[in-house]
Order: sequence, then structure tokens, then C-alpha cells
Amino acid sequence: MVAEPKGCVEAFAEAHIVVRSVTLSLNKSEKQTVVTDVAAQAARSQTLALAEYRGLTVAHLDVLRKQAREKGVYLHVLKNTLARRAVAGTPFEVASESMVGPLIYGFSEDAVAAAKVLADFAKGNDKLIVKGGAYAGKALNADGVKSLASIPSKEVLLAQLLGLMQSPISRIARVLAAIAEKRAEAAPAAAPAAAEEAAPAADAAPAAA
Repeated sequence: MVAEPKGCVEAFAEAHIVVRSVTLSLNKSEKQTVVTDVAAQAARSQTLALAEYRGLTVAHLDVLRKQAREKGVYLHVLKNTLARRAVAGTPFEVASESMVGPLIYGFSEDAVAAAKVLADFAKGNDKLIVKGGAYAGKALNADGVKSLASIPSKEVLLAQLLGLMQSPISRIARVLAAIAEKRAEAAPAAAPAAAEEAAPAADAAPAAA
């Protein structure tokens, strides 16, 4: 008998069991390693975004992780107690109250990336629910994370800034070119007029002598 494809519920249950069993099977030393790793990531990050992944299939999580890697976002399913320990004493501790339920954690050195990866994915998959996060020592609710995600990335802002810087230079260059062109056009017309003015003066010079 050919096995039927797994549905969303079955796939989620399998993923949740795997995550839960791995977390519970960690000994004290391994849990400390996880805490140390997350704390190190938090120390070099500007933003933390949290989302509930209940209902996502393993395939969905794989796609989300791939997108996170491409944007330089540290994305990890964590046991909330370990996550709270990892961010204790950091600017992200303010998000502790949001660390409830099956959560996926996104940290990013870029101020926008973590929020953008989770918020953008949630737009196309209602099984991922943005819950909150933290930025610059301030706790963010779901709307705060989505607002942060709407800000252009650093690369886009730099491109816009460069465009603004180049725009005045381009306008000045066009104006100078136009002035030079007008001068060039005026020069041939001015030459005959100057010659005509000089001719009477030359004729009058002997008479005065």
C-alpha cells in the first residue's frame, strides 16, 4: 500500500515532536552551549523578531530558513526558557514577555532584516504569526515588527542616498554644459559684429592725424 502524503497537521506534529525531543534530550552542558551560542548572536545583533510557527510544515520551515540565510538572519527554533536565559542582561530581554508558545527566533545585525524576513514570509503564509520582538532596547509588538519590516534595507537606503548625492551633480553638469554650448553658439555671431565696429574706427584714424 502506498502511503498517503502527510497533511499540514501531521507534518507540524512531526516537526514539533522532533524539535521538542531534541530540546528535551539535551543535557545541561549542551543546553549551556545553546544559550552561549544564542547569547553571542544577540550580542552582535540589532534586532530580534519572534514568530509562532504552529501549523507550518517542515517544507515551509526549510524555505523560511533558506530565505533567512540569504538575508544574513540567524533563525532558530528555541525552547523559550533557554532563549530567556540567552538574552538576560541584553537589550533583547525586554521581549521576554513575548516568549510564549512554539516560537522561531530571528536575530539580525541589520536593523531591518530579521523583522523583514519573518513579516514578508507571514504575508504569504498565515500559519506563521509574527508575535513581537525588540529593537534598540525597546520591546516591539507584532505591529511594531511589521512597521520595522517596512523600512527599506540598508542597501536600498544607500542606493537612494547615492542617487540623491548624484542628482545635484548631474544637474550642475547639465547646466554647465548648456552654458558652454550657448557661449560656443554666440562666439561666431559676435565675431562679425566686432569686425564691423572696428572698421569705422580704422577709417577715421588717418583723418584725425
